[in-house]
Amino acid sequence: MLLRPVRDREDDAQAVRFVADAALLAPPSPRDPPPGRAPLPAPAVRRHYHTRHLTRTDPGGCWLAEDAAGRPVGVVLSARREGTWGLSLLAVLPEARGRGVGGALLKRALEYGRGCLRGIALVPPHPVAARVCRRAGLDLHPATRLTGTVSTASLPAPDGAVAAGGPGDRDLMDSVDRRLRGGAHGPDHEELPRHAGLLVTDDFAGSGYCYLSGGPGDPGGPGAEVRVELLGATSRRLATRLLTAALGAAGEGRRVRIEGLTAEQQWALDVGLAAGLEPDAAGWVGLRGMRPPSPYIPSAPFP
Repeated sequence: MLLRPVRDREDDAQAVRFVADAALLAPPSPRDPPPGRAPLPAPAVRRHYHTRHLTRTDPGGCWLAEDAAGRPVGVVLSARREGTWGLSLLAVLPEARGRGVGGALLKRALEYGRGCLRGIALVPPHPVAARVCRRAGLDLHPATRLTGTVSTASLPAPDGAVAAGGPGDRDLMDSVDRRLRGGAHGPDHEELPRHAGLLVTDDFAGSGYCYLSGGPGDPGGPGAEVRVELLGATSRRLATRLLTAALGAAGEGRRVRIEGLTAEQQWALDVGLAAGLEPDAAGWVGLRGMRPPSPYIPSAPFP
């Protein structure tokens, strides 16, 4: 087995997509449109751009594992953001599991984040993933997922102004990130708007932001499922305001998914349940050197 850095190239991004889809979803079809030409912001297309983004910002945290024939069998993507290390993706082909591939990849990613006091990752509901991340020193906090179709009739009106965000809100979002997770997402706030609309709130009581994919403001157009990609605020009241506005923007009857809710995010459960969404257990939020950020909804690619 050979480990090598993921390069900022189309073929490497496609290799990452192949491994991730085969390990986590389903193998890509030959009829799939090439990245960049997809009519909708499909997860595979997002992953392609996400890979290119991280190989530019964090080349030392992105590694591919190849077999003796040069075929990709595993991948890890990770990032450092102001002293906070984030594990974005760890995937190994089913036929390569049990051979130490995942452990070797994670070791490289951990070495990249060695100088970071804090770490965060969304860990999928798989015993191998839990075991690997626990051995890596992450505390596993059980997470809840909310899914279902939105009932806007049962949602209250937001208790304050929520507006469409833009590049001018970067300082606001970085400030919220530092307060919640000890490090700003920084350049990730340049990549996320490619695939998700941005909502912000800012008043005398504080500020917050929320990315929403598949709904109004999504540059890729409306998709089959709306996702709350990332949400952070300086208070639960403002977070509730943002999530209420986001679900209202998703629209009546739209399918919505919200991942990574730890026990500290009861405010999010209250909003989701009021909108008719259903909760179920869905993996863990892995943390190192920090308590669960709150009020906060992490993003799997940019935790």
